[in-house]
Amino acid sequence: MAEKRDYYEILGVERNASPEEIKKAYRRQALLHHPDRNPGDKQAEERFKEVSVSYEVPSDPEKRQLYDQNGHDGLRSAFGPGGFDFARDFTHFADLEEVLNSFFGGGGGLFEEFFGTRRRSREGPQPGADLRLDLEIDFEEAVFGVQREITVPTLEECASCGGRGMEPGSSQENCRHCGGRGVVVTSSGFFQVRQTCPVCGGAGRVITKPCRTCRGSGRVKARQRLTLRIPAGVETGSRLRVGGRGEAGARGGPPGDLYVVLHVRPHELFHREGNDLICEVPIPADVAALGGEVAVPTLDGNSTLRIEPGTGTGRVFRLRGQGVPSVDGRGRGDLHVRVVVEVPRDLNARQRKALREFQAAGHPDNYPLCREFAERARKFANRRRTATEPEERERS
Repeated sequence: MAEKRDYYEILGVERNASPEEIKKAYRRQALLHHPDRNPGDKQAEERFKEVSVSYEVPSDPEKRQLYDQNGHDGLRSAFGPGGFDFARDFTHFADLEEVLNSFFGGGGGLFEEFFGTRRRSREGPQPGADLRLDLEIDFEEAVFGVQREITVPTLEECASCGGRGMEPGSSQENCRHCGGRGVVVTSSGFFQVRQTCPVCGGAGRVITKPCRTCRGSGRVKARQRLTLRIPAGVETGSRLRVGGRGEAGARGGPPGDLYVVLHVRPHELFHREGNDLICEVPIPADVAALGGEVAVPTLDGNSTLRIEPGTGTGRVFRLRGQGVPSVDGRGRGDLHVRVVVEVPRDLNARQRKALREFQAAGHPDNYPLCREFAERARKFANRRRTATEPEERERS
């Protein structure tokens, strides 16, 4: 009887190697001797199995301790009298999956295909797909809410066959390509690859006489019309769900849902920020100087705003509760009115005379912003002049 080789020697690591070093060595050896990289090479296949056994033991702390203490004899309790069986005893499938995926260029389902742990079957009812519809609405419709008639292209259950996909009176039979199993098995090295049957799509059965209306799919293209209720307070990006209005399910499955994504057109007067509104309102220069009242637009109609004397451009007035209703019905936002002082143009002779008299009677205290700005500009000019005087004297 041939003497069994040392597992650490097979992997090419020291007996005190760390788990990470053992793992790297296994990956390197498994890729090197993989049967699909060495087609028809029985020696490589046996070498691959040997490497897998060698990795199974030192990568498991309990088995590694038994092996380090008692050698191959110590593993009888771990594997049984028959020794290691790859299909039964190999437990590090995650590491083997990384090797397979790196060899075959990735693909999350490759491991399941090799070991048959997942059957990609489409047998039985399948739920319909969800649908998305982008809908553009006016600003007022978003603020106050509205009902809109919409048309949605979709797939509906075929009325001729009731969604079964077959002519009335006909039936299904086992798929001849896969023998009714829903999968086909092919060999790849010493692995078996299980793939979804391309003929029956994994169902295991095929329709003998497909419905002439839907051609066996059980669904037909249609355009459904429905009334959509848009609540008050929605905004761009709001998504409305209409249950059961998506595509019909396959083989009697439930329909999907319809999701309507809203896009609100800009408004000529208001700019929205959350549930608050911002509106810029121009006011005459004389009203800004002397005070007065101006009409401002709100969602509920015009409102009168009292302007204090000396109001300048940029002053913001807040009208509480005049903003957008909350979509959950809990109150409304505010309206922020930003005034912009407008200077008069195209003055007649009388107006120019009056302004000249006003100008002549003016005082710096009437224009505190102008006075403060002039003082800051004067200080800046003095600093620059002081900084440049030494340079000018050197040049002279």
